[in-house]
Amino acid sequence: MSPFVAEILGTALLILLGGGVVASSVLKDTKSSGSGWMVITTGWAFAVFVGVFVSAPYSGAHINPAVTLALALEGSFSWQEVPVYFLAQVIGAMIGSGTVYLLFKDHFDATNNPEGKRAIFCTDPAIPNTFRNLMSEVIGTFVLIIAVFFITGAEIQSEEGVPVGLGAIGALPIAFVVWGIGLSLGGLTGYAINPARDLGPRIMHFLLPINGKTHSNWSYSWIPILGPFLGATLATFLHLILS
Repeated sequence: MSPFVAEILGTALLILLGGGVVASSVLKDTKSSGSGWMVITTGWAFAVFVGVFVSAPYSGAHINPAVTLALALEGSFSWQEVPVYFLAQVIGAMIGSGTVYLLFKDHFDATNNPEGKRAIFCTDPAIPNTFRNLMSEVIGTFVLIIAVFFITGAEIQSEEGVPVGLGAIGALPIAFVVWGIGLSLGGLTGYAINPARDLGPRIMHFLLPINGKTHSNWSYSWIPILGPFLGATLATFLHLILS
């Protein structure tokens, strides 16, 4: 499997399972309707585990533009491959969220909650505050990227031509990190901590004929894109200083 396809597959699985657990909790008449934040954050953690584990042998399991940027800044990933990975991650996120819609369409149609439907695709702040919302994404991603560096080791090496990144060995601890971020910080903005995770599904929310949907809140969309990139940059610089 090529790294491009692996990133599409890994990110699609991430969003399928992550968006699926939100849909199961938010939409009407599912078996787990109203199951709450603990279930949602746990589902996202498992989604990260699956996405990382499946794609790790082929692409390094970035499945997140913030991880790709961090590894490029750190010097262990080729800048030439960065746009390719970004594109694959957004495509995968679109495929995953589109699949969630197809699977849950009957429940989308039965639910009269436009904001809840949008939350299945993309993030929104609990209380709008541009600075604090941005800082929430910056700090959440900072924690994620620092964890990536420490879990994978100070020196990340490529083996047998596989692009560097998270190996399968890092899937479980990274899942726990994402779970912790969601439980501790996620209640502020929904913790995108991944530009593709928010942008790809937001595009799908805009395009799909969702019954009774509201606007896609594009005025907020720059925060879950810029915030993770800033957080990844800060974490990488700190890692380089400490190395």
